[in-house]
Amino acid sequence: MAGWTTLVQADVLSMALGRPDLVVVDCRFSLLDPSQGEQSWLRGRIPGAVYAHLERDLSEMDRFGQGRHPWPSEKLFLERLRRWGVTQTSQVIVYDDNDGAVAARLWFMLRTFGQEKVAVLDGGWKAWTSLGLPVTTAPPMPGASFIGGRFDADRLLDADAVDAHLAAGGMLVDARAAARFRGDEEPLDRVAGHVPGAINRPYAQNLENGRFKSPMQLAAEYRELLQGRDPAEVVMMCGSGVTACHNLLAMERAGLKGAKLFTGSWSGWLADPSRPVATGD
Repeated sequence: MAGWTTLVQADVLSMALGRPDLVVVDCRFSLLDPSQGEQSWLRGRIPGAVYAHLERDLSEMDRFGQGRHPWPSEKLFLERLRRWGVTQTSQVIVYDDNDGAVAARLWFMLRTFGQEKVAVLDGGWKAWTSLGLPVTTAPPMPGASFIGGRFDADRLLDADAVDAHLAAGGMLVDARAAARFRGDEEPLDRVAGHVPGAINRPYAQNLENGRFKSPMQLAAEYRELLQGRDPAEVVMMCGSGVTACHNLLAMERAGLKGAKLFTGSWSGWLADPSRPVATGD
């Protein structure tokens, strides 16, 4: 059965509720109050949706030196997939209540784990509720569990690998807002600025009125950014390896597949105080 692999619209998803292969994951999260997303999930969610907490389920916070949201081990991620009832043949839909960035993190985690049928709900919780679609507080009932899998290590780079990538002439794209990239401000990490040699593509540029731009528009914008490079030669980063996944999703939506992630991103780069820092454009 063909499935959704990048985005799905709320009205289309509503018609698929109850499908035996469907797993819906709520990724609502707030950096200001890490408990807020889960509390919102408890008060109301898409029917059947399980909950994924950014710091508890989509990161492994005791992996020190790997950024603010360290990429989890395969062991931890497998345990979460089994708890949520995800199998290799599941159609997984992920959503959040902001701009899709946290949902995109889980999307990329699943894709690099070999899960083909996974998509982000375009417009997220706001799109769902704006259409008056069903909301429930009934406990989810996960089905069969995941058997096994491994992350595609070739698409996950640490700071040393990024350093080597840049030395070889590779492209590094930072998804943070322009002011943070330039070093004008830094609300989260101890040093402002960016990795020398990186260029800036704020992930918010993927959106228009809260939804992803069309595949054609995204393709035009990213082809201009890549300047003829193969997407597989591109590494995305951000502050902690979350919003960079929004750019990875946008590229795949545009048909530009194979870009990689600097998992620790800026906070991981700063784990070694000897690493250089650039400011300005």
